[in-house]
Amino acid sequence: MNIVSTKIDGVSVVETKVLGDHRGLFARLFCAKELSMILNGRNILQINQSKTKKQGAIRGMHFQCKPFAEIKLIRCLKGKVFDVAVDLRKNSDTFLSWHAEILTPENATMFVVPEGCAHGFQVLEPDSELLYLHTALYNPEYESGILYDDPAVGIHWPMGCSEISDRDRQHTLINNNFQGIKV
Repeated sequence: MNIVSTKIDGVSVVETKVLGDHRGLFARLFCAKELSMILNGRNILQINQSKTKKQGAIRGMHFQCKPFAEIKLIRCLKGKVFDVAVDLRKNSDTFLSWHAEILTPENATMFVVPEGCAHGFQVLEPDSELLYLHTALYNPEYESGILYDDPAVGIHWPMGCSEISDRDRQHTLINNNFQGIKV
């Protein structure tokens, strides 16, 4: 595994070596030892999978607040997605900046979204599936989000939004009073 940093502190891309032969392929999806500097003493407590049917659909932008703030490690198992992290950390040098990666099974990359960053994605191929590893348990009382098309962030989605949940559509816009979240 090769860990590549981005302009946003803690947002990383993990490149995975895929071994293939006439039988198929093999790839190590997770290794606590190799990812120890990302996990920083935390353990994976929950693993989730999502399948999104419609091309252009957007899920996000989600995060959990303390004490359930989490690191997310995301892989694409099927299809193709535009995966995004937005820095919402109070006093961060990259506050309200975003970074995106294209995730596919073929490129075998894993996107790392640290505590204090919102996460979301857009499906670029129908029936795309993601695998998420979380360092905290899901707690709906500490869940929050920002609007996927908030002009204060200005994410450049690759295509128009074909579908979004009512819950994600109801996130509020960031206003001048928003100072960020503490992690």
